[in-house]
Amino acid sequence: MSKKAFINGKIYTANEKQLWAEAIIVNNNIIEYVGSNIDVMELFSDVESVIDLKGKLVVPGFIDSHAHIIMGGFYLLSVDLTKVVSVSEFINKLKNYTISNPGKMIVGGNWNHQNWDIKEMPNKEMIDEFTQDIPVFIHRMDYHSALANSFALKLAGITKDTPNPDGGTIVKDPITGEPTGMLKDKAMDLVANKLPERSEEEYEKACLTALEEAKRLGVTSIHDIAYKNDFKTFQKLLKKNKITTRIYTRLPIEKCYDLINAEIENPFGNELLKIGSLKAFADGSLGSYTALFFEPYADDEESFGLAMDTLSNGKIKEWALAGDKANLQLSIHAIGDKANSMILDIAEDLTKENGKKDRRFRIEHAQHLHPKDIKRFKELNIVASMQPYHLYDDGCWAVTKIGEDRLKLTYAFKTLINEGVKVCFGSDWPVVTMDPILGIYTAITRHTMDEKNPNGLIPEEKLTVKEAVDCYTINAAYASYEENIKGSLSKGKLADFVVLSDDIFTIEPARIKDVKVSKTIFNGEIIYSA
Repeated sequence: MSKKAFINGKIYTANEKQLWAEAIIVNNNIIEYVGSNIDVMELFSDVESVIDLKGKLVVPGFIDSHAHIIMGGFYLLSVDLTKVVSVSEFINKLKNYTISNPGKMIVGGNWNHQNWDIKEMPNKEMIDEFTQDIPVFIHRMDYHSALANSFALKLAGITKDTPNPDGGTIVKDPITGEPTGMLKDKAMDLVANKLPERSEEEYEKACLTALEEAKRLGVTSIHDIAYKNDFKTFQKLLKKNKITTRIYTRLPIEKCYDLINAEIENPFGNELLKIGSLKAFADGSLGSYTALFFEPYADDEESFGLAMDTLSNGKIKEWALAGDKANLQLSIHAIGDKANSMILDIAEDLTKENGKKDRRFRIEHAQHLHPKDIKRFKELNIVASMQPYHLYDDGCWAVTKIGEDRLKLTYAFKTLINEGVKVCFGSDWPVVTMDPILGIYTAITRHTMDEKNPNGLIPEEKLTVKEAVDCYTINAAYASYEENIKGSLSKGKLADFVVLSDDIFTIEPARIKDVKVSKTIFNGEIIYSA
């Protein structure tokens, strides 16, 4: 490390006291100066190297407020079904993968039947013929439902007589009663817990693969949702000096007493790896018909969605109260309007039971909101942790699920920001791409994949470029209690920033989706160049 000058840039700092600059001085991994080119030359004669930004736009390092690092790495190392548009292509891609990877378990996939020619959930009969000797467990892109082949169902002991677990559904043929292979939410655990364990080396490879993806996309911090073996893997790579994005880890809420007994308070750790937040699920997803609503689905009047068992039995509230009392942060997934409302009720209970404090309670997704709950986000100081690129996909078919009225407060970015709510952005990768540029593009255009909303889906909810960038930087830093060390470019903060190929503040909004990261600077070092 050394003292470097980055000059001749158009630098958006996200620092309200000095929004724009031309140059940055970095001393080792800390920003020493942000200002004009002239001052750099006059005041800093001890600069050891100079990087000419050539007029390019610079923004703070992007912070992905909601991603699954190791899950994403495994996804990159497996079969990719995200672009599949037909049943036959789905079958052929899987068949070809088995030929190229004989004897290898198939997981991941990220298929989306809403994009297929026949918009029906797949079944095990589609794939059993060529997967007789291996387990297949491939997720829908939202990770709230998955398809298991007969081999995997047998591993889990799932038959026509297996009852649905609390908070989950084993989809069965209405005539024969046999399982179709489709499993929703908690039912997925029945198979997931029986799959062969991956090795430590496989976990490390998945993590490093994910970190390379983050470098390429200018993501210098990630708020991770950690599962079994994930945090252990992060610690191993930290010791090997291989962590190249700052990781803020949220553990499953059922582990709250482990953290409480260890006397860990949020945020615990160093600038590269922190822990102290708890993640829970209130409901499922819209595409799987498991998001929980006050009113039934427009295209399935028998269904209101599915509350997670831990929400129904009061466990989430119990864990939340205990964790909050011990100064652990809460991050709770809620998609449907009823799920969001119920989690806001729990947030109210925290204040009543544990008093007012800087808890930064997060609702992850806050995707569909009831009008009565908008003001409650501000009143309770809730952080809305949202994923704009989901709109690009879900926006094509959401109206068929919930109708025009409920659609009005779908991904209500502008409404929440205007209400004074702190909104941070993430991807939910590998559910969708990690690319923050595509998230920004979606937040300001609200275009959808089917190109049927040229003026944007619910255009009154469009954000400005500044608002969208702030949601990926300074607001996201706030959501992890780190706004004093990162999220904006100012003296004394960590030297994480990104150089972009084009100026997203001035080009036509429709062109933003084509902008690329030219350089990623992390800890004062250039770790990626296009």
